[in-house]
Amino acid sequence: MEDKEFLGESMSKEGSSDSVSKKPKKDDDEYEKICYVCRRPESITGPMVSMPGGMNLCHDCMQKAFDSVTQGGLDLSKIQNMPYMNMNFSDFENLKPEDLEIPKKQKIKKRSEKDNTPKLDRKDIPAPHIIKHKLDDYVIGQEQAKKAISVAVYNHYKRVYLADKDIIDDEGVQIEKSNILMIGPTGSGKTYLVKTLARLLDVPIAIADATSLTEAGYIGDDIESVVSKLLAAADNDVEKAEQGIIFIDEIDKIAKKKNTNSRDVSGESVQQELLKLLEGSNVEVPVGSNQKNALTPMTTVSTENILFICGGAFPDLEDIIKERLNEKSSIGFSAELKDRYDKDENILFHVITEDLRKFGMIPEFLGRLPITVTLQSLTKELLVRILKEPRNAILKQYIKLLELDEVKLVFEDEALEWIAEQAMKKETGARALRSIIEEFMLDIMYEIPKDPDIGSVVITRAYLDKRGGPMIQMRG
Repeated sequence: MEDKEFLGESMSKEGSSDSVSKKPKKDDDEYEKICYVCRRPESITGPMVSMPGGMNLCHDCMQKAFDSVTQGGLDLSKIQNMPYMNMNFSDFENLKPEDLEIPKKQKIKKRSEKDNTPKLDRKDIPAPHIIKHKLDDYVIGQEQAKKAISVAVYNHYKRVYLADKDIIDDEGVQIEKSNILMIGPTGSGKTYLVKTLARLLDVPIAIADATSLTEAGYIGDDIESVVSKLLAAADNDVEKAEQGIIFIDEIDKIAKKKNTNSRDVSGESVQQELLKLLEGSNVEVPVGSNQKNALTPMTTVSTENILFICGGAFPDLEDIIKERLNEKSSIGFSAELKDRYDKDENILFHVITEDLRKFGMIPEFLGRLPITVTLQSLTKELLVRILKEPRNAILKQYIKLLELDEVKLVFEDEALEWIAEQAMKKETGARALRSIIEEFMLDIMYEIPKDPDIGSVVITRAYLDKRGGPMIQMRG
């Protein structure tokens, strides 16, 4: 399939003719005004009073100012963001022009009653096999995970389609969203899979890290910061953000802490605060910032139609699964041996909700992630394919670098197998491949620019085993 079958391009083609004929909107028409004192947007305060110099004041702040004057005078210099209001005209001569600059206002997209942007059409929704075909060009293996994510995104688009068309079934049937929990060893491609999906789809996607989340009132990011990142990815367009996707990485780091006497501010309490977010609620988030303060405008975002994907490595979860499976062991000729699962590389495929509860995830949190996707650990054959098959494969990157020096770089198959074997020993998945290649490519990248007569370099297994050097051919 060509890229034109994707949602973003088809929508842009439909809207191209309309955008040419219509006059562009002015900046003041597209964005809301914000009060210069309390920093609230016009959608909350109501119509504002425009002052010279681009300042806007809401009626509440104007009334407070008048009340203070009538009650015995007002020192305007004590009002936040107005330090020059009590100065004499003679004092302005000593000020520089930049000292009198008014801070730029934060912009929030207005909720327009009539949106002229083209609505989503049924034929524009990419089918699951199209999404998976696009992911196959970048992600090797993990067929079950790619299939599950493709179906989830496809259903997400259909929810957006029904919301745009305001279609209500005669029986009142509403499609529930199916949030996803991704479990896989480190380096198996959880984050890379979602990042690749973000590049391929024209839907706002925010990638957040659960390790920085803490309970409200403690140092760290609040739960609302996850939605704030999605709003920033949607260019502060609330309606567009409410149809986006949020990926929360390192979700296993908020498990309940065991054997601790201190308050668990980044564990179970964070799971409890995420419950309403995953299920669907109205969240008041700051615009353009992760922290709430008086200078940051706030807006409300509904998470009802936001698809949540949570991913984590869940270390030591294998031991919990093995302990449960070994409880069925018995004695006799047909008995199941206790070490039966010790060498099972894909032991995570046997995970159930009970195992995750023992790990430290609360049942209410797991109930809001109905789809569990397990990623397989990378084998030697998969690592070799990862080296050379994806569109932006590591080998293709180094070949491109040497092409700029007009030098051809070739890797022998035995050399690729050696790299994969060393990566398996590091037990860090695909992340180990680049570190290994960087190590032995350092001398080659350093020496090649010295001699302009070098035409090609062949990386052999003997060079990697330090039993020889690379095969170098000169030009001509």
